[in-house]
Amino acid sequence: MPNTKKPDPAKVAFLRGLPEDIKASITGEEAQQFMFSEYIPESLYEKIKHLLVEEPESPS
Repeated sequence: MPNTKKPDPAKVAFLRGLPEDIKASITGEEAQQFMFSEYIPESLYEKIKHLLVEEPESPS
């Protein structure tokens, strides 16, 4: 049964915008998990964490 769920366009754009050396190190499984789920696989996170910007916590 083919997967009918569509990937998150923002996540696809993020992956496409990565530097070539990082894109080359990402496995197909990591990319699939990232595009089709709510979380970043830990192995992928380790490869891209230096590119991510954390949002500051809002005061309570």
